[in-house]
Amino acid sequence: MTEWLENTNRKPHVVEAIRRARLALPGDPAFGDPLSTAGPGSARAVARAADRIVGDEPGAAREIRLGALQVWQAALERVGRGKGTQEVTIVFTDLVAFSSWSLGVGDEATLELLRAVAKAIEPPIVERSGHVVKRMGDGLMAVFSSPDRAVQAVVAARHNLENVEVAGFSPQMRVGIHTGTPREIGGDWLGVDVTIASRVMEAGGNGNTMLSASTLQALHHDTLEQLGLSVKPYRRSFFAAPLNGVPEDLRIFGLKEN
Repeated sequence: MTEWLENTNRKPHVVEAIRRARLALPGDPAFGDPLSTAGPGSARAVARAADRIVGDEPGAAREIRLGALQVWQAALERVGRGKGTQEVTIVFTDLVAFSSWSLGVGDEATLELLRAVAKAIEPPIVERSGHVVKRMGDGLMAVFSSPDRAVQAVVAARHNLENVEVAGFSPQMRVGIHTGTPREIGGDWLGVDVTIASRVMEAGGNGNTMLSASTLQALHHDTLEQLGLSVKPYRRSFFAAPLNGVPEDLRIFGLKEN
């Protein structure tokens, strides 16, 4: 009996059937998928935490447990308990046109660029008491206890990045900053505020720094002035894709130099 259960647990068609069934469940069906780093949102934030809970061995039992966690998280979000109690500022970064450039130059130049970018943008984060939650290829997610320090770190990181060039490529970074109360689990952060921060970054287009209204309101009144910056409201262009998975009343602003 035990052998039959173990064999059934690992049958690809059984695992795939359960995965398809999870699509009909409440919550994010990619919950706990460590390969979902290409898309923003909760799945990316909970991947490592979920793996600690259910293990990383493929199987039907794992998919069932992930399904239960998926529904549990959706229920917490629905009643407001999916949020944490600590307000933090979340920063997402991403390099513009990195993938197409990387395909053309190969692994060696790609790794050289990623190392140079990390040296440019990560020290300003640490120096301002930020924490790099995770690195995701050509981008990262960081959290700060202070929105002012988050903006200061981003400005310094962008300045450092101006000196980076590899194989004729000068990387342009888009940044999203959002202040909210995500939930921390196992060193990762999840919840709607993580999704919002990632979507705010998406609004950055070809290398802009964007921040949500909640971050703008939380900033000290003279922080932007001291940095020589001002804001302008973000208006989605006619051809731009809508930002999915965020509140309809979300307001986004772009930072610009005075």
